[in-house]
Amino acid sequence: MKKIQVLGVVTLLVLVSGVFIYATSGEQKDKQFKVGTAQYFPTEVDFAGEKAPLQIADVKERFDRELLVNANLHSSTILIMKRANRAFPIIEPILKQYGVPDDFKYLAVIESALMNAVSPSGAKGVWQFMPDTAKEKGMEVNDGVDERYHLKKATEAACKYLIQAKEKFGNWTLAAASYNGGMTGVNNKIAEQKVSDYYDLLLTDETSRYVFRILALKEIMKNPTLYGFDVAKHELYDNIPTKTIEVDSSITDLATFAKSQGINYKILKIHNPWLRDKKLNNPTKKRYQLEIPTEGY
Repeated sequence: MKKIQVLGVVTLLVLVSGVFIYATSGEQKDKQFKVGTAQYFPTEVDFAGEKAPLQIADVKERFDRELLVNANLHSSTILIMKRANRAFPIIEPILKQYGVPDDFKYLAVIESALMNAVSPSGAKGVWQFMPDTAKEKGMEVNDGVDERYHLKKATEAACKYLIQAKEKFGNWTLAAASYNGGMTGVNNKIAEQKVSDYYDLLLTDETSRYVFRILALKEIMKNPTLYGFDVAKHELYDNIPTKTIEVDSSITDLATFAKSQGINYKILKIHNPWLRDKKLNNPTKKRYQLEIPTEGY
């Protein structure tokens, strides 16, 4: 009899626990179900003022795919939002200076998640330049210095590319697509298919998704609460104040140099990731500008 009572209590607890778990799971599912559904689906979207034709079935579905994927990549998208608070104030004025639309900052987002990433093909930095393209756009790339990791210089190089692409294709959407597919690659598809609109072209899977990923991240980052993101201002990553010093000679030991500036080797490399060696060889007396933090450490 006692055994039956004990079993009954255990069973009841299991049942109650099961109901609780089911209810909690249901609430979570309901919350996730709302993300990216029709009530949050925008009626129109644009890239650099160029509207995406959402009335075309496949265009709407391709945008919906990227919206759902990125709205549900919670940790990755939150980290991007946090990094954007640090990176965008550097990127935005350079885009403006070159006359490149502000929306291109979201291209940097999808290229690297605003990190100094390295791709399997060898593209590096926030803007993901290959070595030859970087050199063509005026960046120094060698074993000791790799300016693909220099956010300001890489943004300037990206602007030069995008302006050239805009002149070639006549609109910013195709210029953005060519950043992924290459000017020659996109131009060949235009010639083959006899259409000149990105949304009419059949491209490789990656390039076909490319602009839609930009549109999705732009939509989510401009309207985060609509997609379930609530990142407080104090949680965002701030730019740490720095002073700029200029050097025009070799530095034989960057660790010793860092100490002379009141910081350490790690901090020097964090703020100057384009320094790729333990020393800086500078036989030509080139002038380099180094960022030295004045706070935060």
